Amino acid sequence: MKITNARYLTSVVDKDKIIKDDVTEIAFVGRSNVGKSSLINSIVGQRGLAKTSSTPGLTKMINYFVVNDAFRIVDLPGYGYAKTGHKHIANWAGLMEEYLLGSSSLKSVFVLLDCRITPTELDRTMIEFLNSYQIPYVVIATKVDKLAKSKIPQACSAIAKELGLRKEMIFAYSSESGFGKEKVLDYIENII
Repeated sequence: MKITNARYLTSVVDKDKIIKDDVTEIAFVGRSNVGKSSLINSIVGQRGLAKTSSTPGLTKMINYFVVNDAFRIVDLPGYGYAKTGHKHIANWAGLMEEYLLGSSSLKSVFVLLDCRITPTELDRTMIEFLNSYQIPYVVIATKVDKLAKSKIPQACSAIAKELGLRKEMIFAYSSESGFGKEKVLDYIENII
């Protein structure tokens, strides 16, 4: 698959504003600072499309991006970092749950995990949630450029084992080098 254009569409902070139509959507979810925005920018080939920050927890809303005028990438709020009150955290969690359970356009979720870190309890909870509601997903092991190439398969196997998943469900990815980009684009093409 070749991505020729991508643009920001809108951001949503209210459950009632979640887009409900028949355009195919692929959602990205992961703990704060796992590299969601960098990965989205890398996939679409545009540096500043999704806003990146060195401050964890910046994405506090659902961000929609239109790709190739054919499908949408949906950037969900990061979890696991909170420099804010419990009320706001509950709102983000509710917003994310409402989207994941209520979107008829959602075709797959990319769960992002840092390849160097053992999956957290929140990562496990997300996987259990997706499994229990039979929401299709794959795991993207990010930041593989921080490992020697020979260690990448081992890191992906460790994540699969920790989460009780098949190895084929784990995609290695580097936003820095583009490693794994073709595999992710092929997966997206199969979905749409």
